[in-house]
Amino acid sequence: MNKKILYIIAFCFSISNSFSQIVVSTSLEEAIHKALIKSSSIKNKQLEIEKLQLQEKGVWNKYIPRIEANAEYMYFDNKLSVNLPASSLIPIPGAPVFDGSTSFDNYGNIFNAGILAKTILFSGFQIENGAKAINEKTKGTEFLKESEKDEIIKEVIHTFDQLSLLTAIEKLINDSSIRLETETKRVTKAIEQGLAIPYDRDKIKLATLELDSKKIELEGKRKLVYKKINYLTGYNPTEIDQVSYSLVPYIITDQNLNTENKQEIKALESYKSAYEFLLKKEKGTYLPTVGAFGGVTYTSLFDAKATTQVITGINQALYLGLNDLTISNNWIVGAGLKWEIFAGFEREHKIHEAKINIEQVQNQLDDTKEKLALLLENNYVNYTVLNKKLDITVQQDKVASNNLKLAVKQYKEGLITISERLEAENDSFKSAVAKVNTIIEQRLAVIETIIATGELSKKLDK
Repeated sequence: MNKKILYIIAFCFSISNSFSQIVVSTSLEEAIHKALIKSSSIKNKQLEIEKLQLQEKGVWNKYIPRIEANAEYMYFDNKLSVNLPASSLIPIPGAPVFDGSTSFDNYGNIFNAGILAKTILFSGFQIENGAKAINEKTKGTEFLKESEKDEIIKEVIHTFDQLSLLTAIEKLINDSSIRLETETKRVTKAIEQGLAIPYDRDKIKLATLELDSKKIELEGKRKLVYKKINYLTGYNPTEIDQVSYSLVPYIITDQNLNTENKQEIKALESYKSAYEFLLKKEKGTYLPTVGAFGGVTYTSLFDAKATTQVITGINQALYLGLNDLTISNNWIVGAGLKWEIFAGFEREHKIHEAKINIEQVQNQLDDTKEKLALLLENNYVNYTVLNKKLDITVQQDKVASNNLKLAVKQYKEGLITISERLEAENDSFKSAVAKVNTIIEQRLAVIETIIATGELSKKLDK
């Protein structure tokens, strides 16, 4: 991976709101985009949002009429007992009919079919407030999804920064190896001429072996970083190597920072609003529910028979029959009202529970605001400290680099020992690594500071 590193430039951003934008290369922006697409956590958050949207539609759909069609066939066979006042037959005056209890044996067929539409006209505002509660919960989940995006962006940038550090260390090791190889050749020649002792060669050899050990450690770390980038973005090693950008410090241009736009705060505010709508929904149960219905039915009684016992007066049983009795195109239109006057304190308990939920979210919201304000202040202080530390490490690296150049010349002239020469080499290596490390820490501190304000996604630019 080719990167322009190990030099510090003033990296100012174009001012926008309370922050300037974090500038990233096109290839790094693509890697961030891939990570956002690949993230299982973000995918699940999006699916949760879609579920909530479906739930909201389901609540509003309660106003849409329900149309039901039904068809029923029934065969009946029963015994009916009737006790009527005694009656007399006209042809035979005085002969009582239906004297006392009379039994009928009945059987027949009934068919019924119809289409009925039902709709809610007024729900006591339960539907409206229930749908609004779900909508607010959806907004809260959206904010949490954006918060996860910020963390993924930070992780991708910081992981590529770690890879830049390894690349810088690799370059330093290679440069040191070349210098030590040159020193080895020179010392070996000097030993042959009696101008140096084997001790000098062995010291250089020891330093070379230490560099070889660092190379092995470097390769192990590189593999881990490649695996992490692959996990975050799905990139293979070739695609990872194609990501190129300048490892330079970020700068915050405005000190008036706040957490008003932090996603977690907005999410809690949305959840609180959702509970407030749920409270209104529960209070709506005190109001009546009004509905309307309408439809058409078809009913038919056919092949029905009824047989009585022997009737006093005529001394014989009656055999009654019905071929068909049909009620066709029976149109029905009406309205209904349901009002639950007393529900055994169930509504009061639910209302109390809703009020408790609101209070809990409010407490969590207040606590989160305090914690985020403290976190923002801590991150900004860390940023200012690292800026000062970066100035020092830049000076240290410059001094160590000049000392190394001087030590190389002095050792050639025999003015210093091999130990002093190798110490200058080691100091230069450490100071260069410290400088790159500080740049990475400073970049991370800026990103974390912007995350604490909820502005990272908005301030990311290429």
